[in-house]
Amino acid sequence: MKNKLWVTTLMTLFVIGTFPLYSYCQQKIFSKVEVAENDVQDNVVTFGGDIIIKGKVKHSAIAFGGTITVEGEVGEVVLGIGADITLTSTAKINGDVVSLGGSLQKMPGTIIEGDTVYLKTSEGIGTLLREGFTGRLGGSLLPFLIIFKVITAFIWFILAIILIALFPRQIIYASGQIRDSFGPVLGTGILSLIVFAGMVIFSAFLSLALIGIPILIALIIIGIIIKIFGQVILFYFFGEMLSRGSQKAKPPSPLLIIVLGFILVTIIGLIPFLGPLFSLVLSLIGWGVVVRTKFGTTENWFRRQP
Repeated sequence: MKNKLWVTTLMTLFVIGTFPLYSYCQQKIFSKVEVAENDVQDNVVTFGGDIIIKGKVKHSAIAFGGTITVEGEVGEVVLGIGADITLTSTAKINGDVVSLGGSLQKMPGTIIEGDTVYLKTSEGIGTLLREGFTGRLGGSLLPFLIIFKVITAFIWFILAIILIALFPRQIIYASGQIRDSFGPVLGTGILSLIVFAGMVIFSAFLSLALIGIPILIALIIIGIIIKIFGQVILFYFFGEMLSRGSQKAKPPSPLLIIVLGFILVTIIGLIPFLGPLFSLVLSLIGWGVVVRTKFGTTENWFRRQP
């Protein structure tokens, strides 16, 4: 009975740790979103629909497929993944514009104060994928490994851009905690993974009686969320280290920092022997900083309150 209560309590703490994210991400997710003139929204997101902004979006406008048309103002990021982005002459983007796999049209008079990233889909990637399965090396395991790594890296890249667009303050803050409290962060990560592994094993045993199946599923989901958020924080951490060496008067945008960190971490991860060890250490640090800072929303939830 005590063990069951202990497991339930710890799992609840992990779940509660994700709650602060929702308070920072009040957003509309519809097939079509229209921000009228004199209207103000925090974030707008659509899957396969259209976003029309005539008023103001404080943070991010994100579309997966569909279109984004900006006639008003966006505070931080306009992100289109497979979407068509149109910025009219009255559009003002105080942050970055990112187009991955779609089209980007900027009319004269458009104001973009941050960076513009435009990656058009390439037929070469599709050819590579097809030849990897049916070409001369189709019988070898090497093409499958290369394809898997390319797809995995692309997924991480997309996740990193989405999270830095939605939670820039939390990621920047948590990254600073790695630098300021590396030892405690690493220790928290080791302890968290040990506790988490114990909870997974215990819930797996409970699954034999069907009781532990929901708990096991919940733990897997929580583990994935922590892993993703922690990895993106580490992308920013390493990207910031690289950007500090630049001589630019204006500091790079969070988006550019994330891209730099992603490239560095991906390259190191591909090095034989060193790569897997590096990834293991990153997992410990990522878990530690996420748990310790409650996903970047507070300094340290283990500290005793006066």
